[in-house]
Amino acid sequence: MPALTASPPPSLVEPVIEILHGVEITDSYRWLEEQESPQTREWLSAQTLYARGYLDGISGRDRIRQRVREFLAVETCDSIQKAGCRYFFRKRLAEQEQACIYMRERAEGKDQLLVDPATLGGGIHTAVKPLRASPDGKLLLYEIKQGGERSGSFAIVDPESRSALPDALPRGYLRGFAFAPNGKSFVYIQEAIDSRKPLGRSARRHILGTDSCEDTEIFCLAEDPELRLGLLADSKRIGFIVRRFGKQRRTSFYVQYFDEPGPAECILRDVAYSFVPVLANDRIFLLTDCNAANLRIVKLRLEGDRAPEWVDVVAEGDARIQQWLVCGDRLFVSYVRGSRYRVEMFDLAGKHLREVAASSVKSIRLAGGMPASDEAFFETESFTEPIAITRYSAETGERHLWSRRQIPFEPTKFAHTRVWFPSKDGTSIPMFLVGRREVLSEGCHPAIMTSYGGYGVPMTPQFSVFAAFLMERGCLFALPQIRGGGDFGSSWHTAAKRHKRQAAYDDFLAAAEWLVRTGRTSAARLAIFGGSNSGLLVAAAMTQKPELFRAVVCMVPVLDMLRYHLFDGARVWEEEFGTAEDPEDFQALAAYSPYHHVRDGAPYPSVLMVSGDADQNCNPLHARKMVARLQAASSSNYPIVLDYSRFRGHSPVLPLSDRIEALTDRMAFLCDQLSLPV
Repeated sequence: MPALTASPPPSLVEPVIEILHGVEITDSYRWLEEQESPQTREWLSAQTLYARGYLDGISGRDRIRQRVREFLAVETCDSIQKAGCRYFFRKRLAEQEQACIYMRERAEGKDQLLVDPATLGGGIHTAVKPLRASPDGKLLLYEIKQGGERSGSFAIVDPESRSALPDALPRGYLRGFAFAPNGKSFVYIQEAIDSRKPLGRSARRHILGTDSCEDTEIFCLAEDPELRLGLLADSKRIGFIVRRFGKQRRTSFYVQYFDEPGPAECILRDVAYSFVPVLANDRIFLLTDCNAANLRIVKLRLEGDRAPEWVDVVAEGDARIQQWLVCGDRLFVSYVRGSRYRVEMFDLAGKHLREVAASSVKSIRLAGGMPASDEAFFETESFTEPIAITRYSAETGERHLWSRRQIPFEPTKFAHTRVWFPSKDGTSIPMFLVGRREVLSEGCHPAIMTSYGGYGVPMTPQFSVFAAFLMERGCLFALPQIRGGGDFGSSWHTAAKRHKRQAAYDDFLAAAEWLVRTGRTSAARLAIFGGSNSGLLVAAAMTQKPELFRAVVCMVPVLDMLRYHLFDGARVWEEEFGTAEDPEDFQALAAYSPYHHVRDGAPYPSVLMVSGDADQNCNPLHARKMVARLQAASSSNYPIVLDYSRFRGHSPVLPLSDRIEALTDRMAFLCDQLSLPV
């Protein structure tokens, strides 16, 4: 292990004391919430020097970087959509810093370069992504991001001339967009960063070739900060979704015809259930939890002024619906339950036609499809096989490989199994174990573990470069399917939601204890990692049982659960977590908030915290404050370091060279702390 300086850089303690619901709360590092203050920037500079002094000195770093490059410097493809006879997608060649936008004329055509971010003048941190093609494929809207910011600017390219139209949208948050059927205008909802008006509260129509100041408002919300507006469209109509967040969540849905400027018709008003609408083929479909915890798909039948009649198309099942697409006159629906993925195809009346794909060893995701096309795209991957994209014809059932990520990894040397273990309350929880065949068969080995435990997100087989690198070096990879996810329907999610959140942490801790108890690893050889909500998970586990882990990689997390809702747009997570403003929510949040459960003198494991200025989802203040608190509190000699960048955000758009260095840091950290061969 490389030598560290005698101690981390000092962090000024300026206690702020608040009384919340009769409880005194002390926040010693509130000042680190001010991202651009000279004091915070000086602290970040000192932390970076401290971290680099450790990370750059790890033995074998050059060899680690070379292997990481072999994993990452491969051709990738994503974001496929079809319009007319054209296919638009994003592709990055093996050694390119950023992906470009391409087009194919028909499926068998050659890839034609449309947009190269290297030509946009923003340097290697400029990234692009195709968003929406016009119905005839003659125009394409794409997004331009700088670093990992959540916001972006938006441009339109003419695929014929490869030229950008002057009808661009400024930097901000695009909440909805649709080209008109004739391709001469578009409708959009945007929250422009530099605008004095709350444009994100209205839908506007822009006629191509005119100045944006001439855009007309066609739908507008009342002045209520709890309201959010969304937009969807088909070949004739525009749909407006009005969502109310806060204590009383309600949703309304309106429809308006493109060529009729009159008021929009209200289809559903202030309903308490959730739904996702799709306009397709003169029909309105809804994916909803109304009387269906695992979701169902219905068709709305409109009859004059009467309330819409609901017609079941795809009934609720024991597996939760994960995704759905309308492609031509077919409906694709994907499900997951436990470790089994499947995709089914129905006609628009709900008649089951065939099973399109199913697997218990691979994850299957719907990756693209449009009502005007009979083709759907789906992605498959497993623990040992990277993403492959397949084009599927609903009419003929034929499937053709579109792309496969060619990562130099030998899958035959690895295997996986699935075990069950009891959680704290006796609930039986499944867990995937993945590794070299000899690692799975016997013995005590270094181990890495992650999960998610929130928002109904299931944990299913996926190829992870992070895990693959470590498994090559003899690590056992463990992936428990903890509660809070959607692995066994909505009840699995609600079992660890809001006031019950601790159940997810109990499941995760029980998984770690099972690995140690069964002799598969030891606390001295066990590392955990996670990002975003998973970053919260691993931080909660670390603060509740620090003696159980040797190392923690915590990426772009949310950690101060008493103040998370005050920053960026995080208040929309209230339904998942609750907020400290509510007395009952406060009790649940205060019981596990990682930042507030760091204990002075506790022997914390080594920690690599990862964050950056551009994160507008999980504000980087969480990482800054947590690192300061851990460094001051820990009684162990293990490193607690912050990997921080101005460009890093929540969006995975960093250039190849940055991603190689970032993953090299994480792999070097774990190789060093777990004494892995490099």
